[in-house]
Amino acid sequence: MSNLLNLERVSKSYGVRPLLTDVSLGVGAGERIGIVGRNGDGKTTLLRVMTGEEEPDDGRVSRQRGLLTGYLRQTDDYSDAHTVREVVLGGRSDHEWAADAALREIVEVLLAGVELDRAVSGLSGGERRRCGLAGLLIGEHDLIVLDEPTNHLDVEAVAWLASHLAARSSALVVVTHDRWFLDAVCQQTWEVHDGVVDAYEGGYAAFVLAKAERQRQAAASEARRQNLVRKELAWLRRGAPARTSKPKFRIDAANALIEDVPPPRDRLELQRFATQRLGKDVVDVEDVDFSRGERKLLDHATWRLGPGDRVGIVGVNGAGKTSVLSLLSGELAPQHGRVRHGRTVVLRHLSQNVEVEDPDARVLATVESIRRITRTLDGEVSASSLLERFGFTGDKLTARLGDLSGGERRRFQLLRLLLTEPNVLLLDEPTNDLDIETLNVLEDFLDGWPGTLVVVSHDRYFLERVTDSVWALLGDGQISMLPRGVDEYLERRSREQQAARNERTASRDEVEQASRPRDEVATGASRPGDLPSAPQPKARAGSAEERSARKTLARLDKQLERLSEREAELTAALAEHATDPERLTELGNELTALLAEKETVELEWLEAAEVLE
Repeated sequence: MSNLLNLERVSKSYGVRPLLTDVSLGVGAGERIGIVGRNGDGKTTLLRVMTGEEEPDDGRVSRQRGLLTGYLRQTDDYSDAHTVREVVLGGRSDHEWAADAALREIVEVLLAGVELDRAVSGLSGGERRRCGLAGLLIGEHDLIVLDEPTNHLDVEAVAWLASHLAARSSALVVVTHDRWFLDAVCQQTWEVHDGVVDAYEGGYAAFVLAKAERQRQAAASEARRQNLVRKELAWLRRGAPARTSKPKFRIDAANALIEDVPPPRDRLELQRFATQRLGKDVVDVEDVDFSRGERKLLDHATWRLGPGDRVGIVGVNGAGKTSVLSLLSGELAPQHGRVRHGRTVVLRHLSQNVEVEDPDARVLATVESIRRITRTLDGEVSASSLLERFGFTGDKLTARLGDLSGGERRRFQLLRLLLTEPNVLLLDEPTNDLDIETLNVLEDFLDGWPGTLVVVSHDRYFLERVTDSVWALLGDGQISMLPRGVDEYLERRSREQQAARNERTASRDEVEQASRPRDEVATGASRPGDLPSAPQPKARAGSAEERSARKTLARLDKQLERLSEREAELTAALAEHATDPERLTELGNELTALLAEKETVELEWLEAAEVLE
């Protein structure tokens, strides 16, 4: 495998802080690499050095001659005067991009709900982000470099992006905190920390196991070193050392690292504790009608949250997830019905807004003014200990709130909320701007938190990690429970989209049929997907061109029939293997390739049919 890009003893610093020190790495053709690390440890800097946006202080970066690199940054430089069509599609008209199946899929998924002729200046941050991702994926690249590509994508779009990237032949380097995405896409994981980059084989799950094994071996080495030091000290005190046998250390397989480890949380114990604090009634949504603007989100919906329930809510962007959280918290009122809170409920709502009330306030002083000691299932924890667990150490303890980064503000916002000791938590996209290490800390804290939890998140890993059930807003006015979680949600959405496509196709066929001349209808020519018999000629009967076109149509008819049969088989297999992520990815990739092939064959069929018209 040829290397597309090499870093040789690269160093890079900002001020007095070294972010990369003597780093040597390579990216081979077709490799898919995920980059993880704490916020501020140099992940984005590594990408900028790799792509040539920044030069290293020392060392050398070499790239294959003619290397085509696509780089998705966390910010864009679009001109506000341009339209979405101009910045994403290069000004292509609808018939130009819609004729390409792969390009059409990118536009339909990532730009759903965004008008192509809309000015960029009117787009939200999430819409601009999706435009940047769509524009990059439309191009052909040898190497794709993505910095937080899943930001502002819902669960469904993240699953599509993972399948799309896994099917591409381009090499991929991606920085992301989405651990499900890392597992679904990446073959290697690089961890950036303390100026170095450690490489691991596999996605996130393999990275966690391999890192734990490295730490275990390092601990064993340290134990041996300490033992030798103690012996040396004893020899110095007593003279000649006594004869001792060498200690033997067993190196366990990776799965032995998690043997006999208890589950992340004891559900029965949490429920018992939550019942004591909450009582039986928590939040009841009773026969509620709820609208935002002209859109009706809930229609005579009833939903009950009990003590200790841990619930995740999913739905497409715009389905009303954030509005439902505001309804549960009492910030918004229903048009009909009622939302009732239990008498013992102490509810806190984490919104997506990370603005600080007093930019001049200091971190530690603000926290201690709320509560110096907080109680958890594991006992009492001091404010300073919680700050340390959430990454606030050293100078950060006395930092101004206004000087905190986006991720630090999010962590501080979470910590302030937890210090008030709520027994009902509503979390709206809590993983935004948090690195994996902080996510692990938050998950660990929530494991021992006994209250009722409702989470809206596009981070599938976090959602499945901290909740026990998943509910969905599917556009039918109800909050529906999904026994099989996110997998079931994606299946339902896939069926809905297929039904919508079939309906649009049928409607288009009716219009086309009505608009055709009577003699054209009589020939039997129709759309390619209908597998028609070859059209009868209007002229030049028996010509060589006509005979060739007839043969082509006969061949394409058989090919389309075979492709349609295989499409049905793959669709059935997707439902059958709904609980097998690896198999789902394989089947999804095959189905995507098959649909692209079918689109090409249909276009060829139309060209041949035109000869006989």
